[in-house]
Amino acid sequence: MIVVSNTEPLGDAMADNHPLVVAHDEAVREEILRLAAAASCEVDHVADLGEAGHLWASAPVVLVDEAAATRRRGELPRRAGVLLICNAPPTGSVWRLAFELGADDVVVLAQGEAGLVAALADAAERPSARRGQVLAVVGGRGGAGASVLAASVAISVSRQRGKALLLDCDPLGGGVDLLLGAESDAGLRWPGLRVSAGRVSIAELESALPRARRGEGTLSLLSCDRDGPGPTPGAVAAVVEAGRRAGRVVVCDLPRQLGQAAAQEAIRRADLVVIVVPAEVRACVAARRVLSQLNESAVHTRVLARGPAPEGLTGADVAAAVGVPLLCWMSSERGLSHSLDRGVFNPRPRGALGTAARTVLRALGEVRCAADGAAASDARQPLKPPSTSIAAPVT
Repeated sequence: MIVVSNTEPLGDAMADNHPLVVAHDEAVREEILRLAAAASCEVDHVADLGEAGHLWASAPVVLVDEAAATRRRGELPRRAGVLLICNAPPTGSVWRLAFELGADDVVVLAQGEAGLVAALADAAERPSARRGQVLAVVGGRGGAGASVLAASVAISVSRQRGKALLLDCDPLGGGVDLLLGAESDAGLRWPGLRVSAGRVSIAELESALPRARRGEGTLSLLSCDRDGPGPTPGAVAAVVEAGRRAGRVVVCDLPRQLGQAAAQEAIRRADLVVIVVPAEVRACVAARRVLSQLNESAVHTRVLARGPAPEGLTGADVAAAVGVPLLCWMSSERGLSHSLDRGVFNPRPRGALGTAARTVLRALGEVRCAADGAAASDARQPLKPPSTSIAAPVT
């Protein structure tokens, strides 16, 4: 992945600015323009840095080829979001050029196509100043209430005037659209999603999705179809990353078969995994089997213990039996079955589900704060030498 550090979103006055391509080599320029077209990204392009003018400061990202960098005259103001493009593995002289130019990265064109397409597409979409958060919810046994909790978290985001994207990743779960009473609403389901070059546009996606009207924010949902196949791994990856780039809270309702490739993609990208476990002995045993399928990337996993407890198990008992830390205890929600069957599910803000949803969001926020601190530390690191270049190879 190409990393452009310290980039900030542009204000409304700059909303029409395009990435800038400074390429003296005609073949390099044509190749970059081809990649920009693949990313659906309009660019401005000039042959020399002296022609860049005000575009140097206002463009969201600048791509400079080696020939143009070599021919520059005078110093340019330092700015973030500059990539130096070369045709061959960079030599010491190229890295000196990159340092003098203040480039964030050096990209070998033949090897870095995928990363360049991603960087250009990001510039076209204007990623949010604050990256989104990804939550994965899974049931410890069938009927544990994972889908209900996932929907409750998304509703809580909307009630706080946020933007939630609820993803139904369980093709055998009945559909989150049915849970929210939106099964008859027109809009996109997983079988109809088309992914181009591993990406989707958040604007185009959300305009095509059904929305559940809960609170003053937005709650878009992407559900499985009753007859079609479930999501593909590539589709899950593309949609989750689109939501993250746009600053959404992405909530993934996962199947208990976590070994499925699509579920693995969601888990790999999740900031927090919550497993919902009823306070029953057999449910705890089943939950351990579910968790055994988690990959090593799921470093933040918590258990939400759900009452009632027929044999008096506590939240601490459930967490100890399952083998992951306790997030919280959730009591039964009065009238839940009735509201689900009637398609009017809207948990009370101060009820058991509303309270648990806010607890989950607080935990998700704590994980994000820790990740932001680590990212800020990484961004202060100097440009890497050739052996640690982060240009993305084509896959």
